Amino acid sequence: MSNEPILLFLHGVGDGDQEDNWRVGLADVLGRLGFPELDSVRVISPKYAHALKGFDDNESLPPLTVKQPVRDAAKKNRRDFERRIGALEFRLGRHDRGNGHIAGDAVVNFAVGLAPFIQARNYMSNPQIRAQVLNRVLNKLPESGRIVIVGHSLGSVIAADIVRRLPVGLDVAGMVTIGSPLANGKFDIDKLRETLKEPPTNLAWWVNFWNGRDPVAAHRGVSSVFSWMIDFRIQTRMSPRVHNAVEYLSDDAVGAAIGFALFGSRSKELADINKGFDIPMDAPEVFALLALRYSHLARMKLEGDQRDRFSGALRQVQAAVVDDIRRRNAREGRMMPSAVAALAFDLSDPDSTLPEPLPSAHIAKEEAVVLLTVLAAENVIRPFEISISKDRWREAMQDLSAEMGLGSQYGADVFTAAKRAQEALSGGRGANWIRWGALGAGAAAIVLATGGLALAAGAGLAGAAVITSALASFGPGGMIGGLITAGSLITAGGGGIAFSLASPGTTAETLEAVVQRQLAAAILRQLQHLEPDFGLWRVLVETEIEVRREHERLDEFSDESAPALKELKRKIDAIERALKYLRDNGLEPPVPTSSHYETV
Repeated sequence: MSNEPILLFLHGVGDGDQEDNWRVGLADVLGRLGFPELDSVRVISPKYAHALKGFDDNESLPPLTVKQPVRDAAKKNRRDFERRIGALEFRLGRHDRGNGHIAGDAVVNFAVGLAPFIQARNYMSNPQIRAQVLNRVLNKLPESGRIVIVGHSLGSVIAADIVRRLPVGLDVAGMVTIGSPLANGKFDIDKLRETLKEPPTNLAWWVNFWNGRDPVAAHRGVSSVFSWMIDFRIQTRMSPRVHNAVEYLSDDAVGAAIGFALFGSRSKELADINKGFDIPMDAPEVFALLALRYSHLARMKLEGDQRDRFSGALRQVQAAVVDDIRRRNAREGRMMPSAVAALAFDLSDPDSTLPEPLPSAHIAKEEAVVLLTVLAAENVIRPFEISISKDRWREAMQDLSAEMGLGSQYGADVFTAAKRAQEALSGGRGANWIRWGALGAGAAAIVLATGGLALAAGAGLAGAAVITSALASFGPGGMIGGLITAGSLITAGGGGIAFSLASPGTTAETLEAVVQRQLAAAILRQLQHLEPDFGLWRVLVETEIEVRREHERLDEFSDESAPALKELKRKIDAIERALKYLRDNGLEPPVPTSSHYETV
């Protein structure tokens, strides 16, 4: 038997689309997207409109044939499903389940009671009619192979109802539902939500498309009740046929999902990315590839379940990084460097090999200070969070610094500097060694508050213009933007950064995180016998002046226990500890001599 999947279309209420008009819109969109002709696919489109009106013979409800796994097998099934659904989301765009429409459920409940929807009411309330419909569909299917299920309106309910009743030899390559009312409580037929509490083992993925103008969807998807699947909102033209299957199936996003399930990736999707050019990488590209290389080195240190989860997260992160750079470069008319293009792969194919970045090129010790300090403190697999022993990260950093021509001791010193900086700022509070994500939105707020003007050109980073352009392209919250933001704040100078750190809009935690990274960079310079950068001292002094001024202003009239005063006191304590460390360890700027003034 051919391994090519079969397309199963399940219609909604009405006459069952006797002429199969739904195929017209789908065939057009598949051709427009570059997929093969729909005529090359075996299509099964059962007609059960008559069966929804009544029953002839008593039939038994088909049994559940797909059993849910337990314990470790259940965890593996969920993890494998998350990988596939994450790859699909990467391909289609961001999940959007909507917020629901005011009185939307009431509208749907009312509609179900009307004559045109008697078929839906029959399916939900009459076990004999339900059994008759399910058996009619199952009788049309083969015992083995692969199918793609597309369910419209009531057909989406039938799809969810039948997926665990399929022959055990039949795998679902993908399930697409459109115009679905499944989020409405009336459609929780036979405790369907409990039956599908976890993704079935025979289901590769499930994506639901809802139309903001479709009253049946009530301005929401169905992931509110099946949390493991994903929803996408589409916007079709306003017409009386807004709920019609043809309208949904004419949408590019819907066609892309069905086409991918039927035919896999189009070869041309990766072709353009893989055509890299032998050109130098810019600062964001260098930083991104350095982070990916560091992540791959860390992965090699892991074992078992932790390595498996880290590998899955790294696949998602690397695909997103390459795609972010591709999109940025396309907008700016910039070619794709071959070093970046070589890291592209088909994320939607779970068997595709994850390309490893080549060993990093030599970077001068001075330039590596900021880059490696940031890598040690940031979560390089953002947005995923996996707790890994600091020893493993240190070993990966030593490998990274060694292949960069800096020597493994440089990598060890990076972590020593980070540890000393945190100990200096913790004040005996027993803080975690490194807190991932402490910068986060707080750092982005500083960038926005200064308009990027406070981001001075520092060692290891490009000039302020390049930095602000990169942040505009990638955003401060993504992996690339987060690294650039952290690096920029380490090298930032002038009154702008001091004012932003002192601002009531910047939390004490964010100030501590920024100062910790700045202090770690200063300590690393000292450990590596590099020239000190006294800019940190000036920033701390200016920040302390601003914070103390604000504290004095509020302290006169506010309650002693006021949260704002506590935040300011915490900021003052952090700055004082950082200044004390610099002073005690010979990192304070030298006092100007009389000869200095004579030359001024």
